[in-house]
Formats: sequence, structure tokens, C-alpha cells
Amino acid sequence: MSPVTIVLLVILAVLIIGLIVLYFLGKKAQKKKAEQDEQLAAAAQTVSMLVIDKKRMRITESGLPQVVIDQTPKMMRRTKLPIVKAKVGPKVMSLIADESVFDYIPIKKEVKATVSGIYITKVTGVRGPLEKPEGKKSWRTKLKEKANRTNKELEKEKAELEKEKSKKKKK
Repeated sequence: MSPVTIVLLVILAVLIIGLIVLYFLGKKAQKKKAEQDEQLAAAAQTVSMLVIDKKRMRITESGLPQVVIDQTPKMMRRTKLPIVKAKVGPKVMSLIADESVFDYIPIKKEVKATVSGIYITKVTGVRGPLEKPEGKKSWRTKLKEKANRTNKELEKEKAELEKEKSKKKKK
């Protein structure tokens, strides 16, 4: 066999082994996540709170208790987490929100939240439903909208020029 085919076969074998390893790691992570979700659901409480502020910030800058910061893995300390500052009863607390819930949390409004420890898992509005935030537009949709706008402007200019030409011909 030629050296090129040998190299390609070795690369293919490494890729297949990598996919198999990722498959089993994914299964293991899925089981771990299911266990954690069960524990969160068991310790969940419904709490009424006034949301003061929400930001994505590093855990070291978030104002969470030092015990929580010490328990987090080193890699997680660098990532930005969805942090919510809220007034729960008489106390102002820093809480961590779930990624799926973070966008729905309104600022400076009262909400009922399902909280498990310092982790917000679900949010509902106290006075009516929560407003769904507008999603960010992708680069492609922005480009399409811009193209449509410019096309409309060009068509208007063409129509105006044709009107001027027809007026000149009539004279």
C-alpha cells in the first residue's frame, strides 16, 4: 500500500476511536445530569422575589458566598454564569439562573421562581405572564433585511425617475 492510504487509514481509525470515546462520555454525562436534575427537583421551593439585576459574570465577581466559589471546579471559575441579584424577603441575594430561564427573567419586577438552593430553575410572573424576549438576529437575516430595504429604495427611485420621464415626454 502507498504511504498516503496508510496515513488516511490511521487518521480514520483515530477518528472512529475518538467518536466511540465521545459516545460513552456523553452517555455518562447524561446519566450524571439526570441525577442532578432529580436532586434539584427534590430540593426545589417556590419563592416570590423582586429581581434587581441580572448579568452574565464570572463566579469570582458574582458576589456569591465564598463556600460556593471554593466548591466550583477551577475551569468553571473562568466561565461566565447567568447571575441574578434579587430581593427575597428582606434579604438581597445573588442567585445562579438556569440558562433556559435567564432570558425570561424580567428586571425590576416581581416573579415567582422555583429555587433549589441558590439555583433558579423556573420562573413565572406574579402579575400576568412573562414577556418573551426578542431573539438576536443572525448575520444572514440582517443581511437579507438590508438587501430588501435597499431594493425597495431602488424601486422607489426608479418609479420616480419614470414619472419624471413621462412628464417630460408629455411636455
